[in-house]
Amino acid sequence: MPSPTHITRLENRTVLKLSGADRVRFLQGLVTADIAALEPGDATWSACLTPQGRWQADFFVVSDPDDTCLLLDCATEQAENLKTTLRRFRLRSDVQLELTALPVHVAWGNPPPDSVLENAISFRDPRLEDAGWRLIDAAPDTPITATEQDYNLHRIILGLPDGVQDCEVGRTLAAEANLDLLGGVSWKKGCYMGQEVTARMHYRTLVKRRLMPVAATSPLLAPGTSVLCNGVEVGTLRSSQDHVGLALLKTEAANNQLTCAEHPLVVRLPTWLETALKPQTSSDSNPTEKP
Repeated sequence: MPSPTHITRLENRTVLKLSGADRVRFLQGLVTADIAALEPGDATWSACLTPQGRWQADFFVVSDPDDTCLLLDCATEQAENLKTTLRRFRLRSDVQLELTALPVHVAWGNPPPDSVLENAISFRDPRLEDAGWRLIDAAPDTPITATEQDYNLHRIILGLPDGVQDCEVGRTLAAEANLDLLGGVSWKKGCYMGQEVTARMHYRTLVKRRLMPVAATSPLLAPGTSVLCNGVEVGTLRSSQDHVGLALLKTEAANNQLTCAEHPLVVRLPTWLETALKPQTSSDSNPTEKP
């Protein structure tokens, strides 16, 4: 039986608009993705890092189909701080930043009807093919066929992070959030804030922790709950829904027996993450060894 089309509005997302002649050059020098490579209507996932390469905010950047602005689909609770951070670097650039009230919808499963896509600024989620579509400023009569909880479950099973839920400001590294594996980092563009640390970890294979999908026999607990291997902490839980979630774990812990709050915890690696971890996991590894 074919998968139905699921559509819901994300009440915790909003849109930051960047306009002005220097908008592309300005953002290109600050964020992890290659903004200059975007054609009108294209989108990418990206992040703003600290100079030390630590996560501050992540967002989708879409180049307006009319080529008049850049739209940043970001978490509502981070939008004001993101605007303030970007404004600090504006200097004399011809860039205007505006927080909008544009709604953000997501769709997954079967493709949404053309009538839905055509009445919004729509784009495929650039992280994974199965992630679905995102719609900015969809029509008020857009059909809602799912809940935000349904979408949360969908993205957790795929292993897709939600920055606000899964990352810590000033602490989480870009690679720990899998930005490097999901198209959120360009290795060919010029410098950006936090580029030196991010590139060094990538080329020297220094990533010791990553967000990984996990499952348990009981509902998972709050973010920050310890994940143990042989009684030693190897990571912590992040976002969860029912019996599945994401955990920030030592990379070598993926194939070991884990527990959380005394319940067994199983890592369920999607193919894209399993492939990335293969050189770093083996039956002889010791995830309890101090980094």
